[in-house]
Amino acid sequence: MDTRTALLRRIRIGIVLFIVGLVVSGVTAFPLPAEVRLLESLLRGPLAPVAEALPGLADWVDRIRTGLDAVESEYPFVLYGTDWLAFAHLVIAVAFYGPLRDPVRNVWVVRFGMIACVMVVPLALICGPIRGIPFFWQLIDMSFGVFGIIPLLIVHRMIRRLESLGTEAAEGAAPAPFVQRA
Repeated sequence: MDTRTALLRRIRIGIVLFIVGLVVSGVTAFPLPAEVRLLESLLRGPLAPVAEALPGLADWVDRIRTGLDAVESEYPFVLYGTDWLAFAHLVIAVAFYGPLRDPVRNVWVVRFGMIACVMVVPLALICGPIRGIPFFWQLIDMSFGVFGIIPLLIVHRMIRRLESLGTEAAEGAAPAPFVQRA
């Protein structure tokens, strides 16, 4: 396997990993009340040692569950906002089809993703206190940006390297296995 083909393959693997992360983040936002109830039951059962070591975490999860239960029973339309959050994750994941197919031409999507990851930090630090989110939970939210930007930085560097090898690598390379050419 030549350098260009190997590089293109690694780029696509990195992009697929990022897409999977977006899809998982999105899909898990739909059943939020059920997931929080499950988390609370785990903290009372198999994860009880974690709850004992981090009582603030258990209290916070209990508060979230209480709030979501109230919203779900009295104001279910509010959960429509998390449905849109989930949808946004899925739409952003679709945008990464472009760099999956032609990374050099669509490097701007990777840059957009990196900018979005960076923007997670100020969002959590500004909106978290306004909404009464504990700082430790803001750190968890910020970690999505930190962990998200790592594969994108690596992919971006590889795309720049691929570009330096010549744009014919992206144009002449075989498409990803699940991509059909028109």
